[in-house]
Amino acid sequence: MNFDQITGFFIGALASVVLVSLVMKRRAARIEQVLRQKLDVEVRETRLALREERSEQALDLKSRQADLDSAKRDLDRNGQQLIDQERRLDEKDSDVQRQTRVLEDAEHEAAKIRRLYRLKIHQISQLDRDGARQVLLRDTEKDCAEEIHELRRGILARSESEVADEGRRILLAAMQRITSQPMNDATATVVTLPSEEMKGRIIGREGRNIRTFEHATGTTLMIDETPDSVLISCFDPVRREIARIALEALLRDGRIHPSSIEDEVQKAEEEMHSNVIEFGENALRKLRLTRVHPEIVVLLGKLHYRLSNNQNTLAHSVEVANLCALIASEIGLDPMIAKRAGLFHDIGKAVDEEYSGSHAMAGAEIIKQHGEDPRVVNAAAAHHKEVPAESAYAGLVMVADSLSAVRPGARASSIDGFISRVRSIEEIAQSESGVVDAYAIQAGREVRVIVEPRAVSDDEARQIARKIRSRIEEELNYPGSIEVTVIREQRFSETAV
Repeated sequence: MNFDQITGFFIGALASVVLVSLVMKRRAARIEQVLRQKLDVEVRETRLALREERSEQALDLKSRQADLDSAKRDLDRNGQQLIDQERRLDEKDSDVQRQTRVLEDAEHEAAKIRRLYRLKIHQISQLDRDGARQVLLRDTEKDCAEEIHELRRGILARSESEVADEGRRILLAAMQRITSQPMNDATATVVTLPSEEMKGRIIGREGRNIRTFEHATGTTLMIDETPDSVLISCFDPVRREIARIALEALLRDGRIHPSSIEDEVQKAEEEMHSNVIEFGENALRKLRLTRVHPEIVVLLGKLHYRLSNNQNTLAHSVEVANLCALIASEIGLDPMIAKRAGLFHDIGKAVDEEYSGSHAMAGAEIIKQHGEDPRVVNAAAAHHKEVPAESAYAGLVMVADSLSAVRPGARASSIDGFISRVRSIEEIAQSESGVVDAYAIQAGREVRVIVEPRAVSDDEARQIARKIRSRIEEELNYPGSIEVTVIREQRFSETAV
């Protein structure tokens, strides 16, 4: 190898080294650029994350600030209400103090008159101290009795008027939120026959079919009463409904014999049981009530088939429950307890003869056995005043029961019963001493009694009203309430010619 070859070799090696170095630098530069781009991306992502976090924190701060502002407004509103209540209490306190001062002034004036009379009596008759005291007391009582009665009557009348106005407002507010439909008149259960020949098939040979049907359902079939129809008669509405379902199924099938009758009656009983449960659960869903025993649900469903003065008992119970809840909300009681008390108050009407006593006591015993609240149990037992009321919920049920019974269209009564009740009310009022005349108005919901003003005082008129109310409650049976108004009035007239 000569010198030129060696030189060429070194020059080639040197060029290769330079070339490799340049390639490595370019690769390092590209790696550095990629790393720098990744770093830039991470920096931007970090900045975006911080910005989003700051935005979320700002929104959280705004939400907390809004909550604080809302709480502050609630506190301000509650504070204003407390201030208004305090102002009303101050006004009532001022009124009481003013009335107290009036009474004290009257007592002071009476004391002055008493001392004056004592002095005069002592000067004129020279009576001893005890004798003069008796004479003075009699005269003072005569002079001040009318003023004291007037003052007492005014204070009591104002208090009763305020309570009556508040009670009327609450009842109207509750009644206006209840949308009720008028009840239909009760009619007999009639099943239409497809043809007249079906009557003979229902009766069967020697009456086998009809006897089997009546024995299985506990009802009575009246076939010859109307053409092309059969009348089902039974005191128990549940049995009557079972008989209707079974008879309609037999008419659709066309095969009527004792075995098919028993099968259809059994199917009707099962269907009736399902219907009863459905009606009970619908009532609970409508009222949004939970934790009710299944046996209570069944009894509630049976109330759908029972009527009280042509008013559906289940619909009446739901209406009473809603009224109880609305009134309870107005006066600060628990609406759920009030709602349960209103719904269960007539549940004793669905029980059979195994439970003795009135429907109120029987219903209270049943719901007590299934763990109902003691306040609900007492309200159900006391809604007809058979036991003392232990809480305000019993009074709620009484009021709501009366409201549901007396609203227009709720219950129907015969014209003879209506006339008899009105005459009885007027006779009770006219039998009192001092009564000139009495008139029952507003369909027997109110009786107005006119007394002789010269024979009856104001206090005696009030006693007459109480006596008439007590006698009506004891002697008559009526739905709702009857208002007694005693009128004592004097009129003087002259004619100038």
